[in-house]
Amino acid sequence: MTPACAGVARVGNSVPKPLKAPEIPLYHQIPVAIYAVFRFYISKLVNNRGGVLTKLKEVDVLVIGGGVNGAGIARDLAGRGLSVMLVEKDDLASATSSASTKLIHGGLRYLEHYEFRLVREALMEREVLLKSAPHIIWPLTFILPHHKKLRPWWMIRIGLFLYDHLGGRKMLPKSKSQYMAGTLYGQPLKTEFRRGFSYSDCWVEDTRLVVLAARDAADRGADIRTRTECLSLERDEKSDMWLAALQDHTEGGKYHVRARLVVNASGPWVGKTLALTGDENPKYKVRWVKGSHIIVPRLFQGEHAYILQNEDKRIVFLIPYEKKYTLVGTTDVEYTEDIEEVRISMEEVEYLCAAANRFLRHPLKPSDVQWTYSGVRPLVDDGDKEASRVTRDYMIDMEETQGLPILSVYGGKITTFRKLAEAAGDQVVAKLGKGTGPWTEKAMLPGADANVINFATFLKTLKREYNWLPEALAFRLARAYGTRVRDILRGAKRLADLGDYLGENVYEAEIRYLTANEWAQTLEDILWRRSKLGLHTSEDTQKKIKKLLKKIQAKKETA
Repeated sequence: MTPACAGVARVGNSVPKPLKAPEIPLYHQIPVAIYAVFRFYISKLVNNRGGVLTKLKEVDVLVIGGGVNGAGIARDLAGRGLSVMLVEKDDLASATSSASTKLIHGGLRYLEHYEFRLVREALMEREVLLKSAPHIIWPLTFILPHHKKLRPWWMIRIGLFLYDHLGGRKMLPKSKSQYMAGTLYGQPLKTEFRRGFSYSDCWVEDTRLVVLAARDAADRGADIRTRTECLSLERDEKSDMWLAALQDHTEGGKYHVRARLVVNASGPWVGKTLALTGDENPKYKVRWVKGSHIIVPRLFQGEHAYILQNEDKRIVFLIPYEKKYTLVGTTDVEYTEDIEEVRISMEEVEYLCAAANRFLRHPLKPSDVQWTYSGVRPLVDDGDKEASRVTRDYMIDMEETQGLPILSVYGGKITTFRKLAEAAGDQVVAKLGKGTGPWTEKAMLPGADANVINFATFLKTLKREYNWLPEALAFRLARAYGTRVRDILRGAKRLADLGDYLGENVYEAEIRYLTANEWAQTLEDILWRRSKLGLHTSEDTQKKIKKLLKKIQAKKETA
């Protein structure tokens, strides 16, 4: 018996006959045709990534670059009442901003280079940022062993005295001299290092800082578009505005946006972005300096870090990392290769191991390395021969190209991102003649409020509210999301309510939150930029996360 088929009529054992399509009257066909044409043209004018975007959309400011400076500037300007769009050709924090040593600090070594203004500003910002995001920024004690053949004791003591007093320290303890023999601080060190110093700075989850700045910008009205590249910047003669051609790398479409002012916060690509305007001779020359870090199994007990002097007058940090690991870095290497393919070299690995081994009882070997990361710092070229001595200060340049304003950011460091953004915001407001004054100094980032200032108390409250949460999961979620962890847990009464269990304390609800609220699209976005789950999850868990991401994306495409 022949199986029945769609579009075929079957009666008893007679031969199947094709169904004849009913004729549609002409007066019904015409509206359908008009609607189809209408849909076609609308599809050309609409970008369905988060809302309607016509080719004629206008904003006050287009920010190019989704690193810490770009996200910070977008946040600052959105909070001043300006309409802002930020475009980033990859993911947020996908370049320099995710390759830092993950410190909010004044930069003790910059005192040797007489950069007192930079150190003072950074120390003051350390206090501001610690208050603004205590879930992702927290105090860290540093131990500086004294090496008799390097900087003299008195010089370090004077430097630490200045470090204590330059920035109006209020929240962190002052520096101290330490006798380390027989103590926890001296335990991992060679016996010759009996004396040293302790001082305090702060640790930061650098990628989450960028994402939270972007989230705050979006909450204040900014349009954040990742994986969107600016292809050209031209003057639109009709409107006397910038006309930017944008490429959507997620969905493949191209569209335009008009902007009264462009902010070039593209980091190592600052010169390339300026070239889109026809400006081939930027005011400041950028010097690429590569910094690399290695992650190794935990080298010492305790929650303190070490700052180690090196014979080349550089310093190397050993920092507790993700509970089971130690972060060792950084290097300072001139970089002239492909900016899209930055990798650590074996020479850098050996350099970092050697720097640590001058102080450690148990030698660190290249084979101990579990993971590495590298980034290029786009520093303002001040003419210094030594890469490690090039200033970490920033420059903001407002100029007119094609008769239109463009603000370019050069250099900078994570610690001063808010102050940089505020200074840029002041210039933009003055140039456009609209917008309010500075506001970010007292503002908190998403996930922070008065209840999170004391993280231990906040964690205790969270565990009381959700007493079914495993302790390790509660701690990780509280650290990453602060008060916004409740958006992930909302409505849940037990673990099963968080959706599919993907492995290693990762649940479906968290992944869905990251895709809906933090622009995460790929497995790498989840594992290495919204978190460091890449160090803790198995291949099977990662496959499950990837499968879930595909499912979420497929649902978006059919919505």
